[in-house]
Order: sequence, then structure tokens, then C-alpha cells
Amino acid sequence: MSAQDTAPGGGPTDEPTEGSSAGLSAEAVVRLRLAIGRLNRQLVRASGDQDLTAAQLSALARVEQHGTLRLGELAAREGVAVPSMVRTVGPLVAAGLIGKTPDPQDGRSQLLAPTPRGRDTLARIRRERTALLARRSARLTDEQCRALEAVLPLLELLLDEPAEPSKPAEPSKPADPTEPAGPADTPGDTRPTP
Repeated sequence: MSAQDTAPGGGPTDEPTEGSSAGLSAEAVVRLRLAIGRLNRQLVRASGDQDLTAAQLSALARVEQHGTLRLGELAAREGVAVPSMVRTVGPLVAAGLIGKTPDPQDGRSQLLAPTPRGRDTLARIRRERTALLARRSARLTDEQCRALEAVLPLLELLLDEPAEPSKPAEPSKPADPTEPAGPADTPGDTRPTP
């Protein structure tokens, strides 16, 4: 735990938000947040030789996921303003990961699509991150592996805010920003997390 995660006595300093009081205990919420955050950082480091920011990786994966997109469509899907997306996509185009072509329907607009190099980069990152998780899970017992598999649908429920707070969320397949998605893998326009 980092200094910001613990109190002087060694316990968690963060208190869950008001909405979490009916769910997990305060300690469990903090442990879950820390475990997910640490695992995410380790996954990012597993593919550390790439110079992409989280926003750039998410944009690249989103373009691969949805095919050719206009810049405004990509910005909307990522939940950011167009000027922010311009700054995000610029380095991807410069690095040859995303290509731009004129939009045949609107000469003022350009279409974005992943290049073969962009697809290869995403595939490599997926392989590296999957390899890390495979190595880590290999040290678990069969019983622990089954328990982890059983909890995956619950973790996937945490990916999205429910439409109505009073209704329980339905399990859906997560929209991993580095994973290709089919129609069943797109639970709306929630922004994927690298």
C-alpha cells in the first residue's frame, strides 16, 4: 500500500461512498479498489515498452473495435471533446498506428482507421497482458482458479453504472479497450479502460 492508501496505524484511509454502504464492507471496498488498481498498473507495465498513453490506447482500440470512424464519432464514443480527441489521435497518426482518409460523404471530414501497425501493436499488448495474467493464475490452486472464474461475472457487473439505481445490473461482457469486440461485446458506449 502506498502512503496515500494507509492511515498512520496501517489501516485503509479511504471510506466508501454513500452508495456503497448497502454492498461491501468499507474494508472490502478499499481492498477491491487497491487490488484492481495495482493489477491494472502491473498490466500496463507488462506492455511498458509502448509509448501510448491510456487515452491513446483506448482510442486506438476503439477505432479497431468499431471500424472506420470520424473524429467526432470517436470523441463521442470515448466521452471526450473533439479538441481533446484531436490531441489524442495526433500522435497515433504520427506513429503510423491510425490512418486518416478523406470522408467520401463529407470532404471537410476525415475517417480514422487502424493501420496494420496499429493492429499489430494492439495484438502485442494483448498478448503481453494475457501472458502476465496467465503466469499469475498458474500459481493458483484448481480451487482458487474456479473461485476466480466464478467471481468474473460479478466484477463485470461493476464495469457500468446501472441505468436505474434501484434495479440490479445484468451481467455483460466487458468492453476491454485492447480486445476486439463483436456485437455482443458492446454494452453501449461505456468508455473502455486500458
